[in-house]
Amino acid sequence: MKTDIEISREFNKKNIEEIANRIGLNQDEFELYGKYKAKIDLSLLERKDKAQVILVTAMTPTKMGEGKTTTTIGLVDGLNEIGINTIGVLREPSLGPVFGIKGGATGGGYAQVVPMEDINLHFTGDFHAITSANNLLCAILDNHIYHGNELNIDLKKIKIKRVIDMNDRQLRHIISGIGNKSDGVVREDGFDITVASEMMAIFCLSKDFLDLKNRIANIVVAYDKVGNEVTAEMLKATGAISSLLKDAIKPNLIQTLYNNPVIMHGGPFANIAHGCNSIIATKMGMKLADVVVTEAGFGADLGAEKFFDIKCRIADIKPKVAIIVATIRALKFHGGLEYENLKNEDIEKLDKGFENLKRHIEMTKNLYNINTIVAINKFPTDTDKELIYIINKCNEIGVVAKISKAYEEGGKGSIELAREVKKLLNQNSNFTMLYEDRDSISDKINKVVREVYHGKGYTLTKKAENELKLIEKSKYANLPICIAKTQYSFSDNPLLIGAPEKFIVTISDIKVSAGAGFIVVYLGDIMTMPGLPKEPASINIDVDSNMNIIGIF
Repeated sequence: MKTDIEISREFNKKNIEEIANRIGLNQDEFELYGKYKAKIDLSLLERKDKAQVILVTAMTPTKMGEGKTTTTIGLVDGLNEIGINTIGVLREPSLGPVFGIKGGATGGGYAQVVPMEDINLHFTGDFHAITSANNLLCAILDNHIYHGNELNIDLKKIKIKRVIDMNDRQLRHIISGIGNKSDGVVREDGFDITVASEMMAIFCLSKDFLDLKNRIANIVVAYDKVGNEVTAEMLKATGAISSLLKDAIKPNLIQTLYNNPVIMHGGPFANIAHGCNSIIATKMGMKLADVVVTEAGFGADLGAEKFFDIKCRIADIKPKVAIIVATIRALKFHGGLEYENLKNEDIEKLDKGFENLKRHIEMTKNLYNINTIVAINKFPTDTDKELIYIINKCNEIGVVAKISKAYEEGGKGSIELAREVKKLLNQNSNFTMLYEDRDSISDKINKVVREVYHGKGYTLTKKAENELKLIEKSKYANLPICIAKTQYSFSDNPLLIGAPEKFIVTISDIKVSAGAGFIVVYLGDIMTMPGLPKEPASINIDVDSNMNIIGIF
């Protein structure tokens, strides 16, 4: 089969103006970024919501990923194929995975969004704007300290880090300000990846531009020497930071290979952030279509939980259907089969690995009361016996499973899934969130650990214990929680695969993201700045003699 980038170049892209007109955008509601990309004006937010929302999530993934974005794009094409006016709403790719191990985030095969190369690299510059906005705040903070530290900031209690949209372990822990006196104040410092930053979370959780400015103003950048908060507003940084985001905050309109509309905006990771595209983008999709298909990163225990308990809470969204993407290879892996043998048929390991998928199903269907369906992302190595086995296992627990051939056949390979989704959209659902705002932080953590992860409870490091006590007494105690943990296990141990139970997770740190409006709970040794693998994807990326980018997947 041809590579993703070869396939994407075979299809005729329509001028994005044609796509914009087709979905009912007026001429003054979008601005062109070349022929195939456009920004949607925030004035569209004044329209009424009308669409039902479908969330695409997944079982616990392997390191290769299970094709959640591919399935989402295929479903958008499939629903449009059967006559349902549908828009996809996705996250933007981060350069970290593009040059790292996972590759791009524009789908794959015949279920892609285009222009693939642009989107996977600089796109419309949104991530660069977010990076600059975050780093401007850091520069203003350090400049304030250098010029006398009028706010009496404690250098040991600075809470914000600089960011870069790249996997670069060398920047995790650094000493900044070394050199001459004019080079700054020496202090411990470090970088996060842009998609883990509070600025990215604010960008994606703001309801409009005024809300964005208010959230930026509330960022707690540090504490002074008597324990008082120091915010971005106190540093008089809000206006300048907002100026860098005034264009980026407008969502991006693109298209699938089959010329169906997709809005792409924001891109926080779900393991170290909240894992959902922007509220503004999702709301715009809800105003323009009858059905919105969106996704949330990694397994349902991460992205879906945060979509439900953070994004839906803030945006007042009530999703109607949850689709859980599964693969035969991931099921066998969680059954204990080694990576090198995943292509081999093994019903025993498949059966054992089903417990992982079953837990994700129980979460969306029973904990959150959403109509649930399983999409089996088909690979060439899957046997009919394996596929039928999983379909029957899902039927036994009262859930329909459909094979998705989106990668090989695009929208036509998603029609069966689309028809089943259509049935679920016509059924009643009663979406509920896992916890209430008034629940204590400890209760919120326990509900996620026990009811979503099936763990026994948690322990705290001394640092986390001290932070928890402070936050519980603060005005932030009622905020939702955003748990940062490994994506490879229900637990905080990436090696504990399958469907573990009664484990104890370790909370290593807790931090208030006052601007974003949630409390970050760090489990285990989760890192907010990834590193590149021994053989990163970057070694295969190049530009040929015709100035065509090659090697992106």
